[in-house]
Amino acid sequence: MPKSRRELATKLQELKDKTQRGDEKAVAKQHAEGKLTARERIEKLLDSGSFVEEFMLAETPSTDFGMTERRKPTDGVVAGYGKIEGRTVFVFAQDFTVIAGTVGAAHAEKIAYCIETARKIGAPVIGLYDSAGARIQEGLDVTRAIGKIFYQNSITSGAVPQISAIMGPCIGVAAYSPALTDFIIMVKGTSQMFITGPSVIKEVTGEEVSMEELGGAKVHSEISGVADVVAQNDEDCLQQIRKLLAFIPSSAFQEPPRTAAADPPNRLIDDMETLVPEDGKKPYDVRKVIRRLADNDEFFELKPKWARNIVTGFARLHGRSAGFVANQPMFLAGSLDVDCSDKASRFIRFCNAFNIPIITLVDVPGYLPGTKQERAGIIRHGAKMLYAYSEASVPKITVYLRKGYGGAKQAMCTREMGADQVFVWPGVELAVMGAAGAVGVLYKKEIEQAPNPEDMRRQKLEEFTERFTGPFEAVSKQYAHDAVKPEETRMRLIQALEMLATKQEERPRKKHGLMPV
Repeated sequence: MPKSRRELATKLQELKDKTQRGDEKAVAKQHAEGKLTARERIEKLLDSGSFVEEFMLAETPSTDFGMTERRKPTDGVVAGYGKIEGRTVFVFAQDFTVIAGTVGAAHAEKIAYCIETARKIGAPVIGLYDSAGARIQEGLDVTRAIGKIFYQNSITSGAVPQISAIMGPCIGVAAYSPALTDFIIMVKGTSQMFITGPSVIKEVTGEEVSMEELGGAKVHSEISGVADVVAQNDEDCLQQIRKLLAFIPSSAFQEPPRTAAADPPNRLIDDMETLVPEDGKKPYDVRKVIRRLADNDEFFELKPKWARNIVTGFARLHGRSAGFVANQPMFLAGSLDVDCSDKASRFIRFCNAFNIPIITLVDVPGYLPGTKQERAGIIRHGAKMLYAYSEASVPKITVYLRKGYGGAKQAMCTREMGADQVFVWPGVELAVMGAAGAVGVLYKKEIEQAPNPEDMRRQKLEEFTERFTGPFEAVSKQYAHDAVKPEETRMRLIQALEMLATKQEERPRKKHGLMPV
């Protein structure tokens, strides 16, 4: 006799309860490795009680290679939607306690569904990765399903924010899904990303390397540039996601969240001149400048240990979210090279896609010279910043702190490159090259033929510096909108952001441009 509706409902609830409890031994092992379970991660990430799970009982109908007895509900990924600070988000968390979080066909279909639905409703999508890789027993079925994830990642790019947290292994072809998203956060000591594993590398090349050495958080945050943020543990990782999300909108059709600003908009920064030495050759930490400009000294930096000659990240000015791009004189004197061009241009394009104004702080001596950079393609990579700034239609404000030389000056967003407001500090030097180099070229013969070459060089250097140093040349030729005192910079930025809040700018109708990737 068929079971009654009540009996079926009871059985269904028992199955759901068992699925949510999970395997006690597997959960204990996960905790012993210093990791939360997939459900614990979602619970800590989202607002309390807001998670709605979907496709909980999904399974991959595979019976090959002994998988029948290993099949379990969820297929190794918990997926659904909930809220962060009251905003709807979609989230999926790979569950290492179920078939080692391996990606099967049903598993991949659930992830692709989350990304697609997030795009349709205009909500951020967050992926929490912890998987031993693709389930090879499923053959072409799993590769086809993984392909759906890549497709959804790609067409969703620029429509809604995509955030990836690597909270365990992320191995093989599956690593390309996070790579297609906007931000990657890794957990120190427990997360790894790589395409080819240690065993295959040893077999093919003879090289022995551990998983951590191959693709740990240190590698991807300092050498490859794959990771944007490194978290200390799972809890910190989830908090970093919440912090990041607070700066960005839910979709390309919304404005970034604006907070109540306790920090006065007319606050002067009395110590700004001590933070930035007048001597253009003396280094300083531009991150301190950004923090002093920002509300409550808060700055969310991205890729802080990779391409350190440029700084990128988010801050607020009078409650408004803004993206900062700044030369960092502490590393390579703030010159532009291959890696920092990639770092900055990617960040600029994200800000433009999601309606976040861009503030550029300039103190650049030029492009990094040398055969290594030329052979690495500085021409192609450096052009990315020119392209990204020109393409961006969001409000763009540029502040020259000390110097801007040559083509690197253009790459940091001049007026002709689309900056809506350009400010210069007193004493700023803007020229094709530094004064010493320029004098050596312009007055070479005159210096050589002078009775006292050193006196002549000093004289010409003073004349050149007098002409090109300071705000007068820039403001008289309308290169800059105004010369501002360092202590007034925050106030002027806030005024400019308010004025530019309604900016609209059309671009030529076309399918898409061809960025020099």
